[in-house]
Amino acid sequence: ITRTTGMGKPSRMNQTAISDVFLLGLSEQPEEQSLLFGVFLGTYLFTMTGNLLIILVISSDPHLHTPMYFFLANLSFTDVCFTSASIPKMLANIHTQSWTISHSGCLAQLYLLLVFGGLDNCLLAVMAYDRYVVICQLLHYSTAMSPQLCALMLGANQLPMCWVLTNCPALVNTLPLTRVAFCAHKAIPHFYCDASALLKLACSDTRINELRIITTGLMFLTVPLMLIVLSYVRISWAMFGISSPGGC
Repeated sequence: ITRTTGMGKPSRMNQTAISDVFLLGLSEQPEEQSLLFGVFLGTYLFTMTGNLLIILVISSDPHLHTPMYFFLANLSFTDVCFTSASIPKMLANIHTQSWTISHSGCLAQLYLLLVFGGLDNCLLAVMAYDRYVVICQLLHYSTAMSPQLCALMLGANQLPMCWVLTNCPALVNTLPLTRVAFCAHKAIPHFYCDASALLKLACSDTRINELRIITTGLMFLTVPLMLIVLSYVRISWAMFGISSPGGC
């Protein structure tokens, strides 16, 4: 397997230590690297600026210290962390024309992507439930979305529920990869580390790892999606007058 460097010379992967992983990125054409760098740098800066401004505005205005904006600020923080887990490394690789990442760095990146990706799903489900309570159970809103409950789910003074729920599948899928035997040539056709792509490079039996990824993926993707859909279905019923007079 070869890779074209910025000088137009092929660079063979077997010249790199086995502990390194190659992130092949989006394109192997040298003339496209500057365009990709500019597009992703602009997108990254725009994402960072927008989310940080949202956090700043919500934290500085006491009128916005409500559950909805509390969750929105946490969602913005999660988006910042999720984006920062992969894009800076991609930009560095394009700038230096070096496509490698250490094996430990790859696993750390995978862990962060799983944690913050799962936290995004969890927050979207909680925000959908918050909108459902506002529209369908307004008289019970202060109880159903109390500050204590919000702190339990995301706060810093207690053990946050969403952080625990997202760390569990991230650790379950990342730690076993430290014991997997990989082949000499490790190239991932992405600009970030992906569990499925890593398992395809393994020289040992990975059926248990693949089953674990599928199981946790179904649990932590399907359940939040079902909660979001259910919440907005109930909201739609309420808005169109389909629900009973007593409530949603």
